[in-house]
Amino acid sequence: MTADSDLPSDTVLVDALEPADGPEAAAALASAVALDSERAVDAVATLLRGKRAAVLTGAGLSTDSGIPDYRGEGAPTRTPMTFQTFVADERSRKRYWAGSHLGWRVFRQAEPNLGHRSLVQLESAGAIAGVITQNVDGLHTRAGSRHVVELHGSLDRVICLACGQAFGRDSIAARLETDNPVLRDPESIQIAPDGDADVGNIDDFVVPACTVCQGMLKPNVVFFGELVPTETFLEASALVQGADALIVAGSSLAVNSGIRLVEQARRRKLPIIVINRGVTKGDGRALHKLEAGTSETFAALAERLLG
Repeated sequence: MTADSDLPSDTVLVDALEPADGPEAAAALASAVALDSERAVDAVATLLRGKRAAVLTGAGLSTDSGIPDYRGEGAPTRTPMTFQTFVADERSRKRYWAGSHLGWRVFRQAEPNLGHRSLVQLESAGAIAGVITQNVDGLHTRAGSRHVVELHGSLDRVICLACGQAFGRDSIAARLETDNPVLRDPESIQIAPDGDADVGNIDDFVVPACTVCQGMLKPNVVFFGELVPTETFLEASALVQGADALIVAGSSLAVNSGIRLVEQARRRKLPIIVINRGVTKGDGRALHKLEAGTSETFAALAERLLG
């Protein structure tokens, strides 16, 4: 937690509790934590009743769908592809496309989880105005959310950096497997939240080119070193500006685009709720911080607000 954090008394910080000795003490501690969690959800539900909230989601929302988190506990240290490296270095592009393809196969098999479905229920009932997501997995849309701002793009589309032509990811995947038969039967895949994966020898890998102009193709996601498109950020900003509250779920807010939206909400004096396992950069701005999983928390909020 940051030194300037000033969290309210109903904040649930499970990881700040010292482990107790003995099974009876452990059971009592678990019971106290569960009670505090219920009270925190009750407080948030009371706050949100009659309001329309904007929701900002991060990788922690998709972990229950089998997609790993970047910065959660136990997450491996990674060096993500930057836009500058992708454009400048052919070998890096080969490595990225090989890994990204294997990651895409796993992403396509992932299904929306209870958290995604609960947000659909809340939106349908008018309790939330829409979802701004830092995730590139497309699970909010597949779950049925209608107003989704994909802040960092989506892996299901590919664009040409030269002429702007867009392609469906499945068509590019088919070309990759035709040109690189080794991709059809990978022995092991280590998947990352951005759809990348670790792949072995890529010297002979064939990178796809635009079929219109032979230009360089890139998944339609924001790489490190890139800026969020202006129109996308304005859409996200408008959602926050028109809401009565902001919920941040499953994000450490380590990326500037997310914390900028939280700062907009703070300046408007909107109540900010943070739901995340672990410290976030928004904890000091939050009226309520719930140290809890996103799926069960959104399900509990839906039950209280819609039940």
